[in-house]
Amino acid sequence: MREPQWEHFAHQADMGVRGFGASKAEAFERAALALTAVITDLKRVQPAELIDIHCEAPDDELLFVDWLNALVYEMSTRNMLFSRFEVHLEGQKLDGKAWGETVDVVRHQPAVEVKGATYTALRVSQDEAGNWCVQCVVDV
Repeated sequence: MREPQWEHFAHQADMGVRGFGASKAEAFERAALALTAVITDLKRVQPAELIDIHCEAPDDELLFVDWLNALVYEMSTRNMLFSRFEVHLEGQKLDGKAWGETVDVVRHQPAVEVKGATYTALRVSQDEAGNWCVQCVVDV
């Protein structure tokens, strides 16, 4: 059976997002998929337009929250949804790419609006096998 790439977890009135990967960058990418999946079915979002995203933070946990909040900002200000991500990490700097398209309410049927990533249940960790898990709660 294949391991999950991402998942949601319930947290009171909000929603948790979790990403798994063989690398920290891959886990960040997959958590971004979980973020979009809170809003709509990922299969409905075409990766038509590229947006560059850059973040820097003093530690991995804050960098992860900054990454998700940068995506939320881009979704809100550009009226877009994203379905493909690429993350490159160098120390505490993140250079990312997000591919998506303008929201089409009829096709995308957005369920909620994500207001931002929080520090609740925030974790960036690596297991004994070297696999990464990143997670936090997002405010919906």
